[in-house]
Amino acid sequence: MHTYTDPTEIAQYIAGQRSAGTSQRVQPVYNPATGAVSRQVRLGNVQDVNTAVAAAQAAFPAWADTSPLRRARIMFKFLELLNQHKDELAAMITAEHGKVFTDAQGEVTRGIEIVEFATGIPQLLKGDYTEQVSTGIDNWTMRQSLGVVAGITPFNFPVMVPMWMFPVAIACGNTFVLKPSPIDPSPSLFIADLLKQAGLPDGVFNVVQGDKEAVDALLDHPDVKAVSFVGSTPIANYIYETGARHGKRVQALGGAKNHMVVMPDADVNQVVDALIGAAYGSAGERCMAISVAVLVGDVADKVMPLLVERTKQLKVLNGTNLAAEMGPIVTPASHARISGYIAAGQAEGAKLLVDGRQFDAAQTGEGCEQGFWMGGTLFDHVTPEMKIYKEEIFGPVLACVRVPDFATAVQLINDHEFGNGTACFTRDGNVAREFARRIQVGMVGINVPIPVPMAWHGFGGWKRSLFGDMHAYGEEGVRFYTKQKSVMQRWPESIGKGAEFVMPTSK
Repeated sequence: MHTYTDPTEIAQYIAGQRSAGTSQRVQPVYNPATGAVSRQVRLGNVQDVNTAVAAAQAAFPAWADTSPLRRARIMFKFLELLNQHKDELAAMITAEHGKVFTDAQGEVTRGIEIVEFATGIPQLLKGDYTEQVSTGIDNWTMRQSLGVVAGITPFNFPVMVPMWMFPVAIACGNTFVLKPSPIDPSPSLFIADLLKQAGLPDGVFNVVQGDKEAVDALLDHPDVKAVSFVGSTPIANYIYETGARHGKRVQALGGAKNHMVVMPDADVNQVVDALIGAAYGSAGERCMAISVAVLVGDVADKVMPLLVERTKQLKVLNGTNLAAEMGPIVTPASHARISGYIAAGQAEGAKLLVDGRQFDAAQTGEGCEQGFWMGGTLFDHVTPEMKIYKEEIFGPVLACVRVPDFATAVQLINDHEFGNGTACFTRDGNVAREFARRIQVGMVGINVPIPVPMAWHGFGGWKRSLFGDMHAYGEEGVRFYTKQKSVMQRWPESIGKGAEFVMPTSK
Protein backbone atom coordinates (compact mmCIF):
# COMPACT_ATOMS: atom_id res chain seq x y z
CA MET A 1 0.00 0.00 0.00
CA HIS A 2 0.99 3.65 -0.38
CA THR A 3 2.27 5.68 2.58
CA TYR A 4 2.41 9.45 2.79
CA THR A 5 5.28 11.15 4.62
CA ASP A 6 5.81 14.46 2.77
CA PRO A 7 7.10 17.06 5.30
CA THR A 8 6.58 20.04 2.96
CA GLU A 9 4.63 23.00 4.32
CA ILE A 10 1.07 23.11 2.99
CA ALA A 11 -0.26 26.42 1.72
CA GLN A 12 -2.55 27.85 -0.94
CA TYR A 13 -3.37 26.98 -4.55
CA ILE A 14 -4.38 30.06 -6.51
CA ALA A 15 -4.63 30.72 -10.26
CA GLY A 16 -3.14 27.38 -11.19
CA GLN A 17 -0.12 27.29 -8.91
CA ARG A 18 0.85 26.66 -5.31
CA SER A 19 1.47 29.78 -3.29
CA ALA A 20 2.65 30.55 0.23
CA GLY A 21 0.22 33.45 0.34
CA THR A 22 0.70 36.45 2.60
CA SER A 23 -0.25 35.02 5.99
CA GLN A 24 2.40 34.24 8.59
CA ARG A 25 0.16 32.04 10.73
CA VAL A 26 0.74 28.28 10.67
CA GLN A 27 -0.88 25.29 12.34
CA PRO A 28 0.62 21.84 12.93
CA VAL A 29 -0.67 18.84 10.98
CA TYR A 30 -0.47 15.67 13.06
CA ASN A 31 -0.14 12.02 12.27
CA PRO A 32 -2.86 10.84 14.68
CA ALA A 33 -1.41 7.33 14.89
CA THR A 34 1.98 8.47 16.22
CA GLY A 35 1.02 11.81 17.76
CA ALA A 36 3.89 13.46 15.90
CA VAL A 37 3.67 16.73 13.99
CA SER A 38 4.28 15.71 10.39
CA ARG A 39 4.09 19.09 8.65
CA GLN A 40 2.73 22.64 8.97
CA VAL A 41 -0.19 24.26 7.18
CA ARG A 42 -0.14 27.99 6.46
CA LEU A 43 -3.50 29.53 7.40
CA GLY A 44 -4.72 31.93 4.73
CA ASN A 45 -5.86 35.42 5.64
CA VAL A 46 -8.31 37.90 4.12
CA GLN A 47 -5.82 38.97 1.48
CA ASP A 48 -5.26 35.35 0.40
CA VAL A 49 -9.00 34.83 0.11
CA ASN A 50 -9.34 38.03 -1.92
CA THR A 51 -6.56 36.88 -4.25
CA ALA A 52 -8.20 33.49 -4.75
CA VAL A 53 -11.63 35.00 -5.39
CA ALA A 54 -10.12 37.48 -7.84
CA ALA A 55 -8.48 34.60 -9.73
CA ALA A 56 -11.77 32.73 -9.82
CA GLN A 57 -13.66 35.82 -10.92
CA ALA A 58 -11.18 36.46 -13.74
CA ALA A 59 -11.49 32.86 -14.95
CA PHE A 60 -15.28 32.77 -14.79
CA PRO A 61 -16.38 34.42 -18.07
CA ALA A 62 -14.36 32.14 -20.32
CA TRP A 63 -15.20 29.04 -18.28
CA ALA A 64 -18.93 29.84 -18.27
CA ASP A 65 -18.77 30.26 -22.07
CA THR A 66 -17.08 26.88 -22.45
CA SER A 67 -19.58 24.36 -23.77
CA PRO A 68 -20.90 21.79 -21.27
CA LEU A 69 -19.46 19.05 -23.48
CA ARG A 70 -15.93 20.47 -23.27
CA ARG A 71 -16.33 20.88 -19.52
CA ALA A 72 -17.45 17.25 -19.32
CA ARG A 73 -14.38 16.11 -21.24
CA ILE A 74 -12.14 17.74 -18.62
CA MET A 75 -14.16 15.95 -15.94
CA PHE A 76 -13.58 12.67 -17.80
CA LYS A 77 -9.83 13.29 -17.80
CA PHE A 78 -9.94 14.22 -14.12
CA LEU A 79 -11.85 10.99 -13.46
CA GLU A 80 -9.14 9.01 -15.23
CA LEU A 81 -6.42 10.66 -13.12
CA LEU A 82 -8.34 10.07 -9.90
CA ASN A 83 -8.59 6.37 -10.68
CA GLN A 84 -4.85 6.26 -11.34
CA HIS A 85 -3.99 8.03 -8.07
CA LYS A 86 -6.78 6.95 -5.72
CA ASP A 87 -4.47 4.98 -3.41
CA GLU A 88 -2.18 8.01 -3.04
CA LEU A 89 -5.17 10.09 -1.98
CA ALA A 90 -6.23 7.36 0.44
CA ALA A 91 -2.73 7.30 1.96
CA MET A 92 -2.91 11.06 2.55
CA ILE A 93 -6.20 10.61 4.38
CA THR A 94 -4.77 7.86 6.59
CA ALA A 95 -1.65 9.91 7.35
CA GLU A 96 -3.52 13.05 8.42
CA HIS A 97 -6.97 11.87 9.51
CA GLY A 98 -6.03 8.47 10.89
CA LYS A 99 -8.85 6.42 9.39
CA VAL A 100 -7.82 2.98 8.24
CA PHE A 101 -6.50 2.70 4.69
CA THR A 102 -9.34 0.53 3.40
CA ASP A 103 -11.89 3.03 4.74
CA ALA A 104 -9.93 5.85 3.12
CA GLN A 105 -10.06 3.96 -0.18
CA GLY A 106 -13.83 3.77 0.21
CA GLU A 107 -14.00 7.52 0.80
CA VAL A 108 -12.06 8.22 -2.39
CA THR A 109 -14.30 5.86 -4.35
CA ARG A 110 -17.44 7.66 -3.16
CA GLY A 111 -15.87 10.94 -4.26
CA ILE A 112 -15.03 9.49 -7.65
CA GLU A 113 -18.69 8.57 -8.09
CA ILE A 114 -19.62 12.27 -7.89
CA VAL A 115 -17.15 13.03 -10.66
CA GLU A 116 -18.73 10.25 -12.71
CA PHE A 117 -22.09 11.93 -12.19
CA ALA A 118 -20.67 15.35 -13.18
CA THR A 119 -19.44 13.99 -16.50
CA GLY A 120 -23.10 13.86 -17.53
CA ILE A 121 -23.48 17.62 -17.26
CA PRO A 122 -24.56 18.19 -20.91
CA GLN A 123 -27.69 16.14 -20.19
CA LEU A 124 -28.17 17.59 -16.71
CA LEU A 125 -28.16 21.19 -17.96
CA LYS A 126 -30.85 20.65 -20.60
CA GLY A 127 -33.80 23.00 -20.22
CA ASP A 128 -37.50 22.78 -21.08
CA TYR A 129 -39.12 24.08 -24.27
CA THR A 130 -42.73 24.80 -25.11
CA GLU A 131 -43.64 25.74 -28.66
CA GLN A 132 -46.63 28.06 -29.13
CA VAL A 133 -47.03 28.63 -25.41
CA SER A 134 -49.23 31.51 -26.52
CA THR A 135 -50.15 32.66 -30.01
CA GLY A 136 -46.91 33.16 -31.91
CA ILE A 137 -44.82 32.85 -28.74
CA ASP A 138 -42.39 30.11 -27.71
CA ASN A 139 -41.05 29.71 -24.16
CA TRP A 140 -38.03 27.87 -22.84
CA THR A 141 -35.95 27.66 -19.69
CA MET A 142 -32.21 27.37 -19.31
CA ARG A 143 -29.87 26.93 -16.37
CA GLN A 144 -26.86 29.23 -16.17
CA SER A 145 -23.89 29.28 -13.82
CA LEU A 146 -23.73 31.58 -10.80
CA GLY A 147 -20.11 32.79 -10.85
CA VAL A 148 -17.59 32.23 -8.05
CA VAL A 149 -18.78 29.68 -5.51
CA ALA A 150 -17.07 28.42 -2.36
CA GLY A 151 -16.89 25.18 -0.39
CA ILE A 152 -16.04 24.97 3.32
CA THR A 153 -15.37 21.36 4.23
CA PRO A 154 -14.68 19.27 7.37
CA PHE A 155 -11.78 17.08 8.50
CA ASN A 156 -13.63 13.77 8.51
CA PHE A 157 -13.88 13.37 4.71
CA PRO A 158 -11.14 15.52 3.16
CA VAL A 159 -11.69 14.01 -0.30
CA MET A 160 -15.32 12.93 -0.50
CA VAL A 161 -17.02 16.03 0.92
CA PRO A 162 -15.19 18.54 -1.32
CA MET A 163 -16.18 16.26 -4.20
CA TRP A 164 -19.82 16.64 -3.17
CA MET A 165 -19.32 20.22 -4.26
CA PHE A 166 -16.67 21.21 -6.78
CA PRO A 167 -17.17 18.62 -9.59
CA VAL A 168 -20.82 19.58 -10.02
CA ALA A 169 -20.17 23.30 -9.47
CA ILE A 170 -17.33 23.41 -12.02
CA ALA A 171 -19.16 21.24 -14.55
CA CYS A 172 -22.07 23.69 -14.33
CA GLY A 173 -19.72 26.50 -15.43
CA ASN A 174 -18.85 28.07 -12.07
CA THR A 175 -15.39 28.74 -10.67
CA PHE A 176 -14.57 27.43 -7.22
CA VAL A 177 -12.69 28.36 -4.04
CA LEU A 178 -12.23 25.48 -1.58
CA LYS A 179 -11.50 26.12 2.09
CA PRO A 180 -10.66 22.64 3.46
CA SER A 181 -10.07 21.69 7.07
CA PRO A 182 -6.55 22.59 8.24
CA ILE A 183 -6.45 19.31 10.16
CA ASP A 184 -5.92 17.19 7.02
CA PRO A 185 -5.25 19.65 4.18
CA SER A 186 -2.89 17.73 1.87
CA PRO A 187 -5.54 16.05 -0.35
CA SER A 188 -6.89 19.44 -1.43
CA LEU A 189 -3.60 20.42 -3.08
CA PHE A 190 -3.17 17.01 -4.70
CA ILE A 191 -6.68 17.32 -6.15
CA ALA A 192 -5.80 20.79 -7.48
CA ASP A 193 -2.76 19.36 -9.23
CA LEU A 194 -4.84 16.59 -10.82
CA LEU A 195 -7.42 19.09 -12.07
CA LYS A 196 -4.69 21.12 -13.74
CA GLN A 197 -3.28 17.95 -15.33
CA ALA A 198 -6.80 17.23 -16.60
CA GLY A 199 -6.78 20.52 -18.49
CA LEU A 200 -8.81 22.73 -16.15
CA PRO A 201 -7.94 26.37 -16.88
CA ASP A 202 -6.04 28.28 -14.21
CA GLY A 203 -8.28 30.05 -11.70
CA VAL A 204 -11.28 27.75 -12.12
CA PHE A 205 -10.33 25.79 -8.98
CA ASN A 206 -8.51 27.42 -6.06
CA VAL A 207 -7.65 26.34 -2.53
CA VAL A 208 -7.25 28.59 0.51
CA GLN A 209 -6.20 26.83 3.69
CA GLY A 210 -7.37 28.50 6.85
CA ASP A 211 -9.66 28.85 9.81
CA LYS A 212 -12.45 31.27 10.80
CA GLU A 213 -10.66 34.25 9.26
CA ALA A 214 -10.75 32.64 5.83
CA VAL A 215 -14.35 31.47 6.32
CA ASP A 216 -15.56 34.94 7.24
CA ALA A 217 -13.68 36.46 4.31
CA LEU A 218 -15.50 34.12 1.92
CA LEU A 219 -18.85 34.90 3.54
CA ASP A 220 -18.21 38.64 3.31
CA HIS A 221 -16.83 38.75 -0.22
CA PRO A 222 -19.35 40.24 -2.69
CA ASP A 223 -18.06 38.15 -5.63
CA VAL A 224 -18.80 34.83 -3.88
CA LYS A 225 -22.30 33.96 -5.04
CA ALA A 226 -22.88 30.70 -3.18
CA VAL A 227 -21.40 28.80 -0.25
CA SER A 228 -21.57 25.08 0.50
CA PHE A 229 -20.68 23.86 3.99
CA VAL A 230 -20.49 20.60 5.94
CA GLY A 231 -19.75 20.60 9.67
CA SER A 232 -21.35 21.03 13.07
CA THR A 233 -24.83 22.49 13.53
CA PRO A 234 -23.73 25.70 15.34
CA ILE A 235 -21.29 26.55 12.54
CA ALA A 236 -23.79 25.51 9.84
CA ASN A 237 -26.32 27.87 11.40
CA TYR A 238 -23.72 30.66 11.45
CA ILE A 239 -22.72 30.03 7.83
CA TYR A 240 -26.36 30.04 6.74
CA GLU A 241 -27.31 33.22 8.58
CA THR A 242 -24.17 35.13 7.61
CA GLY A 243 -24.25 34.04 3.98
CA ALA A 244 -27.95 34.83 3.62
CA ARG A 245 -27.41 38.27 5.17
CA HIS A 246 -24.87 38.94 2.43
CA GLY A 247 -27.28 37.78 -0.27
CA LYS A 248 -25.58 34.47 -1.00
CA ARG A 249 -27.10 31.14 -1.84
CA VAL A 250 -26.21 28.74 1.01
CA GLN A 251 -26.41 25.02 1.62
CA ALA A 252 -25.08 24.19 5.09
CA LEU A 253 -25.13 20.60 6.31
CA GLY A 254 -24.92 20.35 10.09
CA GLY A 255 -24.71 17.78 12.86
CA ALA A 256 -26.35 14.43 13.43
CA LYS A 257 -27.48 11.95 16.02
CA ASN A 258 -28.30 8.92 13.93
CA HIS A 259 -30.54 6.25 15.47
CA MET A 260 -30.82 2.63 14.44
CA VAL A 261 -34.05 0.93 15.47
CA VAL A 262 -33.78 -2.80 16.12
CA MET A 263 -37.09 -4.65 16.05
CA PRO A 264 -37.58 -7.94 17.96
CA ASP A 265 -37.80 -9.91 14.70
CA ALA A 266 -34.47 -8.65 13.33
CA ASP A 267 -31.57 -10.98 12.63
CA VAL A 268 -29.43 -10.47 15.74
CA ASN A 269 -26.09 -11.29 14.12
CA GLN A 270 -26.82 -8.95 11.22
CA VAL A 271 -27.75 -6.23 13.71
CA VAL A 272 -24.54 -6.61 15.72
CA ASP A 273 -22.41 -6.53 12.57
CA ALA A 274 -24.22 -3.41 11.41
CA LEU A 275 -23.89 -1.61 14.74
CA ILE A 276 -20.21 -2.41 15.17
CA GLY A 277 -19.33 -1.16 11.69
CA ALA A 278 -21.60 1.88 11.71
CA ALA A 279 -20.78 3.04 15.25
CA TYR A 280 -17.02 2.45 15.31
CA GLY A 281 -15.97 2.67 11.66
CA SER A 282 -13.75 5.73 11.11
CA ALA A 283 -13.69 6.03 14.94
CA GLY A 284 -17.28 7.29 14.80
CA GLU A 285 -16.06 10.48 13.11
CA ARG A 286 -18.76 10.37 10.44
CA CYS A 287 -21.88 12.49 10.12
CA MET A 288 -23.68 9.26 9.16
CA ALA A 289 -22.31 7.13 12.00
CA ILE A 290 -24.89 5.30 14.10
CA SER A 291 -24.52 6.73 17.58
CA VAL A 292 -27.79 5.52 19.14
CA ALA A 293 -29.18 1.98 19.04
CA VAL A 294 -32.91 1.95 19.81
CA LEU A 295 -33.67 -1.56 21.06
CA VAL A 296 -37.36 -2.48 20.94
CA GLY A 297 -38.88 -4.90 23.43
CA ASP A 298 -36.85 -7.92 24.47
CA VAL A 299 -34.33 -7.66 21.63
CA ALA A 300 -31.96 -5.75 23.95
CA ASP A 301 -31.30 -8.84 26.02
CA LYS A 302 -30.22 -10.71 22.88
CA VAL A 303 -28.15 -7.90 21.35
CA MET A 304 -26.28 -6.40 24.30
CA PRO A 305 -24.08 -9.40 25.28
CA LEU A 306 -22.93 -9.76 21.67
CA LEU A 307 -22.29 -6.01 21.36
CA VAL A 308 -20.14 -6.03 24.48
CA GLU A 309 -18.07 -8.92 23.18
CA ARG A 310 -17.60 -7.44 19.71
CA THR A 311 -16.77 -3.97 21.02
CA LYS A 312 -14.01 -5.40 23.17
CA GLN A 313 -12.65 -7.33 20.18
CA LEU A 314 -12.35 -4.31 17.89
CA LYS A 315 -9.02 -4.24 16.04
CA VAL A 316 -7.84 -0.72 16.83
CA LEU A 317 -4.56 -0.33 14.96
CA ASN A 318 -2.50 2.05 12.89
CA GLY A 319 -4.53 2.71 9.76
CA THR A 320 -1.63 1.56 7.60
CA ASN A 321 -2.16 -1.96 8.97
CA LEU A 322 -4.61 -3.63 6.60
CA ALA A 323 -5.99 -5.69 9.50
CA ALA A 324 -7.19 -2.51 11.26
CA GLU A 325 -10.92 -1.98 11.82
CA MET A 326 -10.58 1.38 13.59
CA GLY A 327 -7.79 3.93 13.76
CA PRO A 328 -6.98 6.75 16.19
CA ILE A 329 -8.93 9.89 17.05
CA VAL A 330 -8.03 12.77 14.75
CA THR A 331 -6.58 15.28 17.27
CA PRO A 332 -5.78 15.57 20.98
CA ALA A 333 -8.62 18.09 21.34
CA SER A 334 -11.11 15.64 19.85
CA HIS A 335 -9.82 12.90 22.14
CA ALA A 336 -10.32 15.11 25.20
CA ARG A 337 -13.82 16.14 24.08
CA ILE A 338 -14.93 12.52 23.52
CA SER A 339 -13.47 11.49 26.88
CA GLY A 340 -15.50 14.27 28.48
CA TYR A 341 -18.71 12.90 26.99
CA ILE A 342 -17.93 9.42 28.33
CA ALA A 343 -17.44 10.87 31.80
CA ALA A 344 -20.71 12.80 31.47
CA GLY A 345 -22.56 9.63 30.52
CA GLN A 346 -21.28 7.91 33.62
CA ALA A 347 -22.19 10.86 35.82
CA GLU A 348 -25.74 10.97 34.46
CA GLY A 349 -26.34 7.31 35.25
CA ALA A 350 -25.94 5.50 31.95
CA LYS A 351 -24.47 2.02 32.32
CA LEU A 352 -20.93 1.99 30.90
CA LEU A 353 -20.30 -1.52 29.61
CA VAL A 354 -17.11 -0.88 27.61
CA ASP A 355 -14.88 2.13 28.32
CA GLY A 356 -12.74 3.15 25.35
CA ARG A 357 -10.63 5.41 27.56
CA GLN A 358 -9.03 2.29 29.03
CA PHE A 359 -7.60 1.26 25.67
CA ASP A 360 -3.92 0.25 25.74
CA ALA A 361 -2.07 2.19 23.03
CA ALA A 362 0.87 -0.23 23.18
CA GLN A 363 -1.03 -2.78 21.10
CA THR A 364 -1.55 -0.43 18.14
CA GLY A 365 1.85 -0.85 16.52
CA GLU A 366 5.47 0.17 16.87
CA GLY A 367 5.98 3.91 17.25
CA CYS A 368 2.31 4.58 18.02
CA GLU A 369 2.47 4.83 21.80
CA GLN A 370 1.92 8.61 21.71
CA GLY A 371 -0.95 8.50 19.22
CA PHE A 372 -4.46 9.70 19.94
CA TRP A 373 -5.88 6.29 20.73
CA MET A 374 -9.24 5.26 22.11
CA GLY A 375 -11.20 2.03 21.98
CA GLY A 376 -14.89 1.60 21.32
CA THR A 377 -17.22 2.76 24.09
CA LEU A 378 -20.62 1.16 24.77
CA PHE A 379 -23.39 2.51 27.01
CA ASP A 380 -26.65 0.81 27.96
CA HIS A 381 -29.79 2.23 29.62
CA VAL A 382 -29.27 5.67 28.08
CA THR A 383 -32.27 8.01 28.36
CA PRO A 384 -33.31 11.01 26.22
CA GLU A 385 -32.50 13.47 29.00
CA MET A 386 -28.81 12.59 29.02
CA LYS A 387 -26.14 14.71 27.35
CA ILE A 388 -24.69 11.70 25.53
CA TYR A 389 -28.10 11.17 23.93
CA LYS A 390 -28.89 14.75 23.01
CA GLU A 391 -25.54 15.96 21.66
CA GLU A 392 -23.35 14.84 18.78
CA ILE A 393 -20.23 13.18 20.22
CA PHE A 394 -18.48 12.48 16.92
CA GLY A 395 -16.44 9.63 18.30
CA PRO A 396 -16.54 5.85 18.89
CA VAL A 397 -19.34 5.94 21.46
CA LEU A 398 -22.54 3.93 21.02
CA ALA A 399 -25.50 4.73 23.28
CA CYS A 400 -28.20 2.07 23.63
CA VAL A 401 -31.75 3.12 24.48
CA ARG A 402 -34.45 0.59 25.40
CA VAL A 403 -38.04 1.25 24.31
CA PRO A 404 -41.20 -0.88 24.65
CA ASP A 405 -42.57 -0.68 21.10
CA PHE A 406 -42.22 0.57 17.53
CA ALA A 407 -44.35 3.68 18.04
CA THR A 408 -42.16 4.83 20.93
CA ALA A 409 -39.04 4.32 18.80
CA VAL A 410 -40.44 6.45 15.98
CA GLN A 411 -41.52 9.20 18.36
CA LEU A 412 -38.11 9.18 20.05
CA ILE A 413 -36.34 9.81 16.75
CA ASN A 414 -38.85 12.39 15.54
CA ASP A 415 -38.48 14.35 18.78
CA HIS A 416 -34.71 14.75 18.35
CA GLU A 417 -33.43 18.07 17.00
CA PHE A 418 -31.25 16.35 14.38
CA GLY A 419 -32.63 14.50 11.38
CA ASN A 420 -29.66 13.45 9.29
CA GLY A 421 -29.77 9.65 8.95
CA THR A 422 -31.54 6.71 10.53
CA ALA A 423 -32.06 2.99 10.05
CA CYS A 424 -34.50 0.25 10.98
CA PHE A 425 -33.65 -3.44 11.12
CA THR A 426 -36.65 -5.73 10.77
CA ARG A 427 -38.05 -8.65 8.75
CA ASP A 428 -41.55 -7.12 8.70
CA GLY A 429 -42.35 -5.31 5.46
CA ASN A 430 -45.17 -3.29 6.98
CA VAL A 431 -42.97 -2.06 9.82
CA ALA A 432 -40.31 -1.10 7.30
CA ARG A 433 -42.83 0.78 5.16
CA GLU A 434 -44.32 2.64 8.12
CA PHE A 435 -40.87 3.55 9.40
CA ALA A 436 -39.80 4.99 6.05
CA ARG A 437 -43.04 6.99 5.75
CA ARG A 438 -43.34 8.34 9.27
CA ILE A 439 -39.76 9.06 10.30
CA GLN A 440 -38.75 12.74 10.18
CA VAL A 441 -35.22 12.18 8.91
CA GLY A 442 -33.65 12.97 5.54
CA MET A 443 -31.88 9.65 4.83
CA VAL A 444 -33.41 6.33 5.83
CA GLY A 445 -32.02 2.80 5.73
CA ILE A 446 -34.08 -0.38 5.94
CA ASN A 447 -31.62 -3.07 7.05
CA VAL A 448 -28.93 -0.65 5.80
CA PRO A 449 -27.08 0.98 8.72
CA ILE A 450 -25.48 3.92 6.85
CA PRO A 451 -27.92 4.94 4.08
CA VAL A 452 -25.66 7.34 2.17
CA PRO A 453 -27.33 7.84 -1.23
CA MET A 454 -25.47 7.30 -4.46
CA ALA A 455 -24.27 10.32 -6.40
CA TRP A 456 -27.35 10.75 -8.57
CA HIS A 457 -29.77 10.82 -5.63
CA GLY A 458 -28.28 13.59 -3.45
CA PHE A 459 -27.38 13.84 0.24
CA GLY A 460 -28.92 15.78 3.09
CA GLY A 461 -30.79 15.69 6.36
CA TRP A 462 -33.81 17.40 7.88
CA LYS A 463 -34.43 19.65 10.88
CA ARG A 464 -31.23 21.09 12.37
CA SER A 465 -29.07 18.83 10.23
CA LEU A 466 -29.54 21.04 7.15
CA PHE A 467 -29.76 24.80 6.68
CA GLY A 468 -30.90 25.84 3.22
CA ASP A 469 -33.34 24.57 0.65
CA MET A 470 -31.25 22.09 -1.34
CA HIS A 471 -29.34 18.93 -0.55
CA ALA A 472 -25.81 18.17 -1.73
CA TYR A 473 -24.71 16.72 -5.09
CA GLY A 474 -26.93 14.93 -7.58
CA GLU A 475 -29.58 16.93 -9.39
CA GLU A 476 -30.03 18.98 -6.23
CA GLY A 477 -26.42 20.09 -6.67
CA VAL A 478 -27.07 21.09 -10.28
CA ARG A 479 -30.01 23.22 -9.15
CA PHE A 480 -27.97 24.77 -6.34
CA TYR A 481 -25.04 25.73 -8.58
CA THR A 482 -27.18 27.19 -11.38
CA LYS A 483 -29.93 29.77 -11.74
CA GLN A 484 -32.93 29.27 -13.98
CA LYS A 485 -33.74 31.73 -16.75
CA SER A 486 -37.04 31.71 -18.63
CA VAL A 487 -37.10 33.10 -22.18
CA MET A 488 -40.22 34.00 -24.18
CA GLN A 489 -39.79 34.92 -27.85
CA ARG A 490 -41.91 36.16 -30.70
CA TRP A 491 -40.55 36.85 -34.20
CA PRO A 492 -41.33 39.79 -36.52
CA GLU A 493 -43.96 37.89 -38.52
CA SER A 494 -46.21 37.97 -35.46
CA ILE A 495 -45.70 41.67 -34.77
CA GLY A 496 -48.00 44.38 -36.06
CA LYS A 497 -51.07 44.34 -33.82
CA GLY A 498 -49.98 47.44 -31.93
CA ALA A 499 -49.26 47.73 -28.22
CA GLU A 500 -50.55 44.98 -25.95
CA PHE A 501 -51.39 45.74 -22.31
CA VAL A 502 -52.62 42.31 -21.24
CA MET A 503 -50.48 39.57 -19.72
CA PRO A 504 -49.85 36.87 -22.38
CA THR A 505 -52.07 33.84 -21.83
CA SER A 506 -52.37 30.47 -23.54
CA LYS A 507 -55.21 31.54 -25.82
